[in-house]
Amino acid sequence: MATYEVNPIGTIINNDSGTFIRLDPKFIPALEALNGFSHINVLWWFSNLDDQQYRSILNTPQPYKKAPESMGIFATRSPVRPNPIALTAVEVIDIDYHKGIIRIAYIDANDNTPVLDIKPYTPSLDRVEAPAVPDWCSHWPKNVEASGDFPWEDEFNF
Repeated sequence: MATYEVNPIGTIINNDSGTFIRLDPKFIPALEALNGFSHINVLWWFSNLDDQQYRSILNTPQPYKKAPESMGIFATRSPVRPNPIALTAVEVIDIDYHKGIIRIAYIDANDNTPVLDIKPYTPSLDRVEAPAVPDWCSHWPKNVEASGDFPWEDEFNF
């Protein structure tokens, strides 16, 4: 089986000053022409859950209250995965091109989480106008903007 080397390009900063992506200085030139994109896709590493025990879990008991009694990990957004890679679309607030810091509205990652890659969010490739979802989650918000006011605590069994 092939192995792959993945190197972080930066880290997530989550603190009282806000939420940021701080790039390793050698990757700052990669920010060129990112201005104008309101959102980016951030690929990041679930570093706090990266061990063989978590990587071997392929099924989970009902993580969502209305979900099936058992679900395959690929049917969830769980951080417990064979490869602990996460993807989050985030709103860009500001970019400091000299320091390599992207201020973002929110990301579901912890402070000091490694960032693997950044891609611009482009509706022609990233947005699906009428996605289908299972009945058990069809009442969830239809977009990120509406998710902030949704009572997510009523949806999870953990």
